[in-house]
Amino acid sequence: MNWDEAYSNSAFIPGGDSFPTRWTAAAAAFRAQADARLDQRYGPGEREVYDLFLPKGPPRGTVIFIHGGYWLAFDKSSWSHLAAGPLAHGWAVAMPSYTLAPEARIGEIVRQIGHAVTTIAAAHPGELRLSGHSAGGHLATRMSCIGAPFTGRIAKTLSISGLHDLRPLLRTSMKAELRLDEAEAAAESPALLEPRDGTVITCWAGADERPEFVRQTELLTNIWTGLGARTKQVIAPGRHHFDVIDELANPDSPMVAELLAP
Repeated sequence: MNWDEAYSNSAFIPGGDSFPTRWTAAAAAFRAQADARLDQRYGPGEREVYDLFLPKGPPRGTVIFIHGGYWLAFDKSSWSHLAAGPLAHGWAVAMPSYTLAPEARIGEIVRQIGHAVTTIAAAHPGELRLSGHSAGGHLATRMSCIGAPFTGRIAKTLSISGLHDLRPLLRTSMKAELRLDEAEAAAESPALLEPRDGTVITCWAGADERPEFVRQTELLTNIWTGLGARTKQVIAPGRHHFDVIDELANPDSPMVAELLAP
């Protein structure tokens, strides 16, 4: 098995290289007309900041979206438009950045996100829902593990194309840049950890994704069901790794309905 190919998305998506530019443009246009509080600080590092988008009227709660990029790329500014769906239903949306690898190892990024979620929850009372895409799906799910560096309660998690077992990444060329070793891969893999009591999680992937992302989605759902979490799995027809997140921008999409449902 070629593990680099298993985790390569752009090469298998028509026009894959054009998506980052499209995301950045859509996010900038959205910020220009949104009620936004940009660059709210949650820690001392340069990237330890989050953007907050506010609905009309008092928020019903807060959705936190954590971006992907294999812990190596992107920041909060490429995803602002994905706040549109929850905002239309009266939810505030917070989007944190975090220090990227190789400057930070995955365990350090997990601790940063724990601090971000704790800070956001303290500053914005009400129900908290957590979502993330790809590596962000890993980070979102990691917050629902026993012993996670987060103080408070998450009502629901939506892991979109999440990476839940990091051990296969030890067989990829990303291993060196991530500075990933066997101990950290095991310690930071939600599939090898136990969910907190009361965990509610939906694992969502596109049917046209690389098979490894579908497997990772099915893996977490399977294991955590047996450990007492309330789990649900969705494999969305016709969606690949780069467009599966588009539904977050659509207030009427099944994904937004799932994220906000009781």
